[in-house]
Amino acid sequence: GGAVITWARFKREFLTKYFPADERNHKVIEFMELKQGSMYVSEYAAKFEELCRFASHYNTMEAEEDKCVKFENGLSPDIKQLIGFNEIRDFPTLVNKSRICD
Repeated sequence: GGAVITWARFKREFLTKYFPADERNHKVIEFMELKQGSMYVSEYAAKFEELCRFASHYNTMEAEEDKCVKFENGLSPDIKQLIGFNEIRDFPTLVNKSRICD
């Protein structure tokens, strides 16, 4: 009908139709339970960032520290021990330092 649709409304309606809430919730749970395990840090970081976009809290500038803490807690114990004492709260720096330890 020629009505103007905002980006927010388009995005909401698109996601509702093509990416149901149960699937989004599954991705949030997968993100919250993510651990490095046997992955290399680079693989863990890629998976972390892929899933992070589904957890809206972690996608704000105010949540940078929380994002770093979440990433650090998912690292393998040996890397976490090497990185943890630095208390790095800049996500790209944390990822790079973790890769060096890997």
